[in-house]
Amino acid sequence: MRLRRLVATAALLAALYGTTLHAAEPIDRYPKAAAAYAVAVDDQLVWGRALDTPRPPASLTKLLSALVILDHHWDPDAPVKVSTLAATVEGSRIGLKAGDRVRAGDLLTGMIVRSGNDSCMAMAEYVGGDVPNFVRMMNEKAHAIGMNASKFRNPCGLDADGHVSTPRDLLTLARASADHREIAVRANAQHAEFRTLNTNRRIRFKNTNAMLGRDPNAIGLKTGFTNRAGKCLIALAENGAHRVWVVLLHAPNRWFSASDLLAQGMAMAERPVAKRSP
Repeated sequence: MRLRRLVATAALLAALYGTTLHAAEPIDRYPKAAAAYAVAVDDQLVWGRALDTPRPPASLTKLLSALVILDHHWDPDAPVKVSTLAATVEGSRIGLKAGDRVRAGDLLTGMIVRSGNDSCMAMAEYVGGDVPNFVRMMNEKAHAIGMNASKFRNPCGLDADGHVSTPRDLLTLARASADHREIAVRANAQHAEFRTLNTNRRIRFKNTNAMLGRDPNAIGLKTGFTNRAGKCLIALAENGAHRVWVVLLHAPNRWFSASDLLAQGMAMAERPVAKRSP
């Protein structure tokens, strides 16, 4: 009887404060937010749903591709020739044409800010020599940073059998990406533009992340959408010393859900420790 009361008390405290005891799984406080999600306040995973269930991550994949690119002799001024494959890839594009020559730094901007599959594929071919080799590099990087439940089949997050990740793994990816200045600066840019090197053609685009400018604390991080994955988002907000991370997979109302989760997470972060720890 005493044991039952202790268990019930622990469950009640977890529900009230959104925390867990003895490293138990975070509670699913917002079941309608997404098919799978994770919310972390600073270094603590506080709420989640289907945290370890593999799902298509759509263009959240590009954060991993960016890490691979930055790992391999990164030179933002290196000229990259856009192939026919890159220029004609399906999905979101920034408008590259076959034969364009573009700075590597500008292609990385197109990947992160606009989620351009054309810029992503051009960089994958440039860094990996070909797409299959780059995908091999991606999976090696994923394993190296602890994304052990994830498997990637292409650089951009296009729907493919076996191309999957989890909210827990994507939270790991988000933290690794946000620590890299080349990614963090681009993820926080609301718009960008550049000119091709060989034709001087101007390419302009806006960030796909509607949280920027909508939430005063939002500083990134990446959006995604495919038919299989649905609407996906990794949102990051910062206020003083506190950071709140939100990962949403297949979220029907991702902007509304992200806004609410970031606000709730930030309120928890700013609450005195004695009041938010059981």
